[in-house]
Amino acid sequence: MASKGTAHGLDLARTKMRDAGVDEVAIDTFAHYYRLLEHGETGMIAEDSIEPLDMESLTDVEVADDVAAAAIRQTAVIKLNGGLGTSMGMERAKSLLCVRRGLSFLDIIARQVLHLRKEYDATLPLLFMNSFRTSADTMAALARYDELPVDGLPLEFLQNKEPKLLVADLLPAAYPKAPDLEWCPPGHGDIYTALRGTGLLARLLDAGYRYVFVSNSDNLGAVPDARVAGWFADSGAPFAIEAVRRTPSDRKGGHFARRKADGRIVLRESAQTLDADKDALADLSRHKYASTNNLWFDLQAMVEALDARGGILGLPLIRNVKTLDPGDPSTPKVIQIETAMGAAIEVFEGARTIEVGRDRFVPVKTTDDLLVLRSDVYDLGKDFVLDQAGEEIPFVSLDGEFYKLVGDFDKRFPEGAPSLREAESFTVEGDWTFGRGVRVVGEVALASSAAQRVEGGAVLSEQDQDG
Repeated sequence: MASKGTAHGLDLARTKMRDAGVDEVAIDTFAHYYRLLEHGETGMIAEDSIEPLDMESLTDVEVADDVAAAAIRQTAVIKLNGGLGTSMGMERAKSLLCVRRGLSFLDIIARQVLHLRKEYDATLPLLFMNSFRTSADTMAALARYDELPVDGLPLEFLQNKEPKLLVADLLPAAYPKAPDLEWCPPGHGDIYTALRGTGLLARLLDAGYRYVFVSNSDNLGAVPDARVAGWFADSGAPFAIEAVRRTPSDRKGGHFARRKADGRIVLRESAQTLDADKDALADLSRHKYASTNNLWFDLQAMVEALDARGGILGLPLIRNVKTLDPGDPSTPKVIQIETAMGAAIEVFEGARTIEVGRDRFVPVKTTDDLLVLRSDVYDLGKDFVLDQAGEEIPFVSLDGEFYKLVGDFDKRFPEGAPSLREAESFTVEGDWTFGRGVRVVGEVALASSAAQRVEGGAVLSEQDQDG
């Protein structure tokens, strides 16, 4: 069913974006998606239009050392760093969270790159795609790394912003008491628009770089690995994404598939899945692979694709419906037009995927993830790469009422995370505080009760659980 949008609504949105200083490339891209919305486009990918995708594994690929070294010397690194961690109660860049030994995500990313530069005698420029909300904090935190900037290239560029649109009539939403809430980011698919609009694609090419590695700043497993760079260079592919085997925790998430109509690889997000196809989405034996959001692209191929499409890559639309004020369900429903950067895989003929280990996919979306990262499940080597200590990552589930927000979480682990190296699962119900040096062994569940404390040095095991 077509939406009620009008030329008037698009004109108002364009004017609003221009007045806010938004780049023309981004305004044209927004207009492209606005027209799709007007015509009733939903971005849905039906199960009967795709088939499962199989792929090669990095463990089976041979990459010569000289090929790997040459590839990493031609690579630039971009970290997506626009997120505030609002779901965890944060109001500044999520990447400022302390992870290990007093180091934040940003500290570890910077040190990973500086180490690789020395190891491979590579320039390996590092750029952050910040939002207008994360820029100042991020740049202040990176100022201590004098050697990080590369001559002729910035350390950051800003993702664009766009107006939220009222579901009722597709007019730009107004919210005078909090004007910031009238705006939203266009999803991480905006990276291509932002790179073109800032002139960075051309500058990277002119400076002699050939490949770009992009990943999320909250995934410390996403190191710009020379072996993966060598595989990508050898493949000759214009675009590639690292994939992992889906696990039960990925059932509701997106997956790769092949489109029947043209054989192209597609990435179907849960928001693009019809209700009738939810069972197929959750079928791990059918759709085996999820995206890590670690992707590689050939700079020249990206420039040519954008040139051929008038600057608009044409990623599939994601129509995200929310309330205007996320904290107030009584505010009007709005549409946020979004795209996913991994969806660019369907734009490029000959695009590839490769299965990598879970060590390259360590995202932190919740405090459950944060506890695993802060525990001894991973060692942090001299190269600042996370080394997984055991064979399996323990399943962690903390009571949302007491642990969901970082501030509350920190209060309950005042002397650090427990040892989880010997744990299979760790479930906490109720309000528990943990002393220093607690060990969790096997499958442990703490039951809800009055506020409780686990004393320092305690060993929690399947045999002697409290609660």
